Amino acid sequence: MIVFDLQCQSGGHRFEGWFRSSEDFDGQSSRGLVSCPACGSAEIAKAVMAPNVGRKGNQMPVMAKPVDAPAQAMANAPLPPEAAALLKAVAAMQAEAIKSSTWVGEKFADDARAMHYGEKEPGAIHGRATVDEARGLVEEGIAVAPLLIPVVPPEEAN
Repeated sequence: MIVFDLQCQSGGHRFEGWFRSSEDFDGQSSRGLVSCPACGSAEIAKAVMAPNVGRKGNQMPVMAKPVDAPAQAMANAPLPPEAAALLKAVAAMQAEAIKSSTWVGEKFADDARAMHYGEKEPGAIHGRATVDEARGLVEEGIAVAPLLIPVVPPEEAN
């Protein structure tokens, strides 16, 4: 299929049409089968159009940024006051929850598993686990959740 830019000779309206070939357009046009969608005129001609030349396979496309696109927030820009207040509230809730929890450090996955299977007295714990360890706990049906605000281990706190 070929896309042609077409122009109405009566009203100057521009539109596009899809044809199997240039000869197909010529045949349909000569039979009066191509008409302007704006005014219905059958006096249609191919308009001047820019060719669509594909780029080489080793070239990356150039993405133009729209002129009126909103500026994106920078990582080091200050947070809006609402976001800062929300983060403070989350940090306060997490700090309160950690007060009644025990730091188990690198043994988090082992201790959570032992509590789940009744090998250890259940209780609230927090510590460190790799992504694979956390995934394994979830796959075993053990409820775990990441802490939203980073926690400094007791031995590293001032």
